[in-house]
Formats: sequence, C-alpha cells, structure tokens
Amino acid sequence: MIATADIKVTRVESSKPRELNLSQVPFGKYMSDHMLEADFEGGEWRNVEIKPYQPLLLAPSNAALHYGQAIFEGIKAYRLHTGEPVIFRPYNNYHRFNISANRMQMPSVPEEIFMEGMKQLVALDAKWVPADEDHALYIRPFMFATDEVLGVRPSDNFKFMIILSPSGPYFTAPMRIWVEEQYTRAAHGGVGYAKAAGNYGAAMYPTAQAKKKGYDQVLWTDATHHKFVQEIGVMNVFFVIGDTAVTPGLEEGTILAGVTRDSVITLLGEMGYTVEERPLSMDEVVSAYKSGQLTEVFGSGTAATISLIKELHFKDEVMTWDPARCDAANGVKRKLDAVRYGYAADNHGWLVRV
Repeated sequence: MIATADIKVTRVESSKPRELNLSQVPFGKYMSDHMLEADFEGGEWRNVEIKPYQPLLLAPSNAALHYGQAIFEGIKAYRLHTGEPVIFRPYNNYHRFNISANRMQMPSVPEEIFMEGMKQLVALDAKWVPADEDHALYIRPFMFATDEVLGVRPSDNFKFMIILSPSGPYFTAPMRIWVEEQYTRAAHGGVGYAKAAGNYGAAMYPTAQAKKKGYDQVLWTDATHHKFVQEIGVMNVFFVIGDTAVTPGLEEGTILAGVTRDSVITLLGEMGYTVEERPLSMDEVVSAYKSGQLTEVFGSGTAATISLIKELHFKDEVMTWDPARCDAANGVKRKLDAVRYGYAADNHGWLVRV
C-alpha cells in the first residue's frame, strides 16, 4: 500500500497562474503547474510522483496509440465562498474509473493513488481553483497502455496520470440538438458504460456533420432501432414531461452512469418531481411535445454541468423551448451551485476537502 507521505513531490520553480486570468479561461485549454504520474509494471504500481506538468516521451510502438486501450474520468474542484477548495463527489468517479478499467482489461488503480494522490495534487495547485461562478478546476485522471509492441492483446504495463485544468463553462449558451438516426454511439454488449477514449473519438464525425447543419451536439439513439433515446454528446439527458423527469436507464450498458446525472436525480426528487429511469422513444418525446406535456429538455455532465436545450430536431419535427422557462433545469443548477460553492448545506456528503 502506498501512503500519501510516500508520493514524491517535485515543485515548479515558479507558478503560472500569475500569467492567467482564471475568471476568463475557456474550458480545457490551460493546465496547472503539476501533474501526478504512476506506472504499473511487473504486476504492481510504482513510481508514484507529483511533478511539474511536462510532455511525455512515448515510443512510436506504444500500444495505446495503436489499439486504443485508454480510459479517463472528469471531476471538478470548486472554491467555496469561504475560499476553501473542495472536490465534488470524487469517490463516485474513482469507482467508475475502475469499472472502465475492468472492461478495458486494465489494472485497478488503488484508492491511495487515485484519491489521496488527487487530493494532494489539488492541494498543491489550490491557487488554480477559480472563484468565479460557473468556473472550476477540472480534474482529469486517465490511464493508458504503455507496452512497446505491435500485437492485438491487452498491455502488461500502464501509466496512470492526473492533470488539472482551470476551466470556464463547457457550453456558454442553450443548445440546438440533432437527433442522430444513422450513426451509433454504443451497442448492447459494447463499452458504452465505460469512459473509454475510443467512445469519444468515434463520436467526432457524426457530431461534425450535425454542426455543419447548425447544431451543437447530437442526441444518440439506440443501435438496433434508432428509436430510443440514449445520451447527448458529452452529457446524460433529461426530459421533463408534466411533473415527471424521464432519463434513460442504465441497465442496457450503453449509457455512462453520470455522477452529475445521479446528483440531478436526487435533487429533482427533493424538488418534488417524479424521476423515471426507463426506455424513452422519440415517438413518445414528439407526442409529449405536441400535447404540451414536454416542457423542457436538458443535459447533465461533469464538464457541461447543467446545459439548457432550446431546440431538438428529429426527422421533420423541430421542437423548441424557452430556456428562461425551464424550471427543472434552472432549479437543479441553482441547487447544485449552492452546494458546490458552499451556500447550502452538503446534506449528501458530496464535497471532499483537500
């Protein structure tokens, strides 16, 4: 077992935040001073170190570059109104990370490396946590194969890392969404429930086609019938029909079990909504919209937080909503922000001190 005290720390000579205005940084463009790095070699974890952010030296035959054995997570640290940095629900991401690792034939990362290393890294770079509304320090744990050999087989060696990025909002305005009926994000028996790098690479072409049509993201549908709702781009999705919020269930294994999704389900229940996790067809969506029962659609995710949707395009149907009247989405965002920034009690134990 590796104790926090056993993590070697090498500090930068001078910090970069002085060069940046953290209240104006775009999502994911700048990295903090330090990163965590650990190697899985000979069946055990070793070389756990926090050091200055720097490039990696990789062999051209690196297995991850050829066969896509790579996973990642997305977590956020917020600055409470009192000035203290906190991490939002990182244990949930830790457990999901190792679920992804198991699916991709990768070793589990021990809690003392993932969690304790993360807390120590965030504490070291605490000055990088923005204090402005809708800003946070994005935490990116990831792992990839490091065998230097060509051949389709699981790697024996891996590298685990955590990097940090002060970030503003992922989406800055309500979105227009194209319902995708040709391409597929995930199929039953695939890796849709894992946060595998290849899931996102495969989504880029259909998303680019939607953007050419003037849309921001695609709403994926099921692989068999292209009829049932899955998720949107980098987000889970909720449909508010009457006083019920409906989101696709996770039992098929095609949808990522979002940490923000789980938080939204909890908060919507506290707000008086009935929440249903079940199959939802686009025929039901269109019918509910035409009857006036479908009053809002919104996305949830770590990077996106709560993202309002103003338009959904399916076949010949163009469904629109007024973002200002999306009571469920706006209400959930206010409640989440109140907890994340310390204005409301953390009744669910979601915040982890560093």
